[in-house]
Amino acid sequence: MFKNLFRKQLPGTVDPSGPADFAALEIAAQLLTAPSAMLQLSLAEARVVARYMRPHFIREGTVFIREGDAEGTGFMVLVLDGEVTVENIVVSRVSPITVTVLGAGSMHGDIGLIDGLPRSASCTASSDLHCVVLTREGMLQLLKDEPEMGAKLMMAIAMRIAARLRDNTQKLKKYVQLTKAMQQEIDHLMSTSSSTAGARIADVPKSPGR
Repeated sequence: MFKNLFRKQLPGTVDPSGPADFAALEIAAQLLTAPSAMLQLSLAEARVVARYMRPHFIREGTVFIREGDAEGTGFMVLVLDGEVTVENIVVSRVSPITVTVLGAGSMHGDIGLIDGLPRSASCTASSDLHCVVLTREGMLQLLKDEPEMGAKLMMAIAMRIAARLRDNTQKLKKYVQLTKAMQQEIDHLMSTSSSTAGARIADVPKSPGR
């Protein structure tokens, strides 16, 4: 997916070739410092990280991360402008369900950047996207060139993943509680229905014997 989408494997450290690239990386640095990014980086630190990213343009309708993909998963996308629809395939359904729609400042593929395992969701450009991409090679180069900064970024990404895991755990608990309450209600209705049916049978007059 990655090589097909971006045509070639991206280099690690980026040397911007023009004003537009410099502007994109500056926007990326500012977004990395935003509270929503949950990375806790200073602007100076974010600018260092941004130097290892590569600006890209993704056309509307492009699926740039596909659920289940096991190859070419070592990259993360930071949206500078545009919207991304995140979808999941749910058991017993053929069509995916939309999980959320995210805009500028959202990051996609951070788990794959770390573990390289099959993607857990699909991400589609809902509009034309201006973004920057950090590859695993870029991450490794950052760790080599700036060990302290690379370690801080890795820790920050781990904290983002942990926050999502806690949120999903809370949602799962609520789902279990709701399922249990529904099952209790069904059991109660079934019990009431059985009792009522038994009472009606008992009230039916018996035919006189011959």
